[in-house]
Amino acid sequence: MGYQLSRQALADAFKSWSGKYDVYAPTVFAGTGRFSETDVIRYGKVTDPADIVWDARSDYSFKEILTPICQVLFYFTEHSVRESEFPEKGAVIFLRSCDLHAVKRLDYMFLQNGPEDYYYKTLRDKVKFVLMGCDHPFEGCFCVSMGTNVSTNYDAAVNFKDGTYYVDCPDADLAAALKDHAEGTCDVTANHVEKDAVEVHIPENLTSAIAKSSIWDEYDKRCIKCGRCTLACPTCTCWSMQDLFYTEDGKAGERRRVQTSCMFDDYTLVAGGGCFRQKAGERMRFKVLHKVLDFKKRAGFQMCVGCGRCDAICPEYISLTHCINEKLPQGMKEVLENGK
Repeated sequence: MGYQLSRQALADAFKSWSGKYDVYAPTVFAGTGRFSETDVIRYGKVTDPADIVWDARSDYSFKEILTPICQVLFYFTEHSVRESEFPEKGAVIFLRSCDLHAVKRLDYMFLQNGPEDYYYKTLRDKVKFVLMGCDHPFEGCFCVSMGTNVSTNYDAAVNFKDGTYYVDCPDADLAAALKDHAEGTCDVTANHVEKDAVEVHIPENLTSAIAKSSIWDEYDKRCIKCGRCTLACPTCTCWSMQDLFYTEDGKAGERRRVQTSCMFDDYTLVAGGGCFRQKAGERMRFKVLHKVLDFKKRAGFQMCVGCGRCDAICPEYISLTHCINEKLPQGMKEVLENGK
């Protein structure tokens, strides 16, 4: 059984949830876009359903809630270590099917690929996911190709039409407030995309031999290594550790985990000044093959979820979909013909 709610009724449900949860959703941040006097759609706390953006893809994903851009892990002095405090409230996150599939990728990396990450798990255990129904693809989306257009493992799902919210809610904790404020009941099946904006076909013969192809040389000239693609991506989780010292002798301070990118100049910098993958093409190669080859070998499913954000945000108009559909087949043909 589902629930039918007006904007005010859902706002009242948000208020009921607020004792235990902060609600996060894609919303407009006016005047803070990439260019002068432009807006950006990213995740933030909302108290009114009217602030949730339904008719456009968010420029950045939800991942900053689970993997903060800058997270203090602990504070230290010469004689003690004190763990940083976590938010008291949990989070209710509104997200689309591709992003909900991205959670599976994050869970694998932080909870299953070796010892559980304590900091991720502590935040993750207090999160509820609300699926936002999608009835059409956005420009550059290819979730159908990646098998991420349909999700069923949600705590609630919402379709929005003509000012009314239709909610399916298997989670008893969230459902209590929805039931109290609902203006009616109905059967609800979450909308999903049935046809991609751009179809993507990963070559069936793709192997790591393509690393030796010359197709990556083009990106040495085009890519500026800004890292926008990875910072917008819901499944990129690269981070570095930073110690911030409060005193000159370094005996007091804090340790931070900070988001970074495999596209940045200092990402592969090692002691002694060595730096792996110095060229932009080498970094593009590493990123692309991680998304559509290497990760699947270990996890059994593709890392990329087909959200299309990387194509949309790149200032040099580098397209992952074009790379997969055009460059990878060319590269495999090259290495097979040359016996590399």
